[in-house]
Amino acid sequence: MLETKANFSRPDETYALLIKSHEGLTEAESHAMNARLILILMNHIGDHATIAEALALARNTVEKHA
Repeated sequence: MLETKANFSRPDETYALLIKSHEGLTEAESHAMNARLILILMNHIGDHATIAEALALARNTVEKHA
């Protein structure tokens, strides 16, 4: 089952690290980095069902806010 509640040990620092990692990148480079990060984390998770659930949740959230 996908964990959807906040699960960060240091949420503010983690978010700041994500933002800092994009500093100095063009928009295209930033999108490429995000895509690569997603693939790295998907590989880390490894489980197809969990990844499919996460993708569906992300897609549904975007559609509801569009």
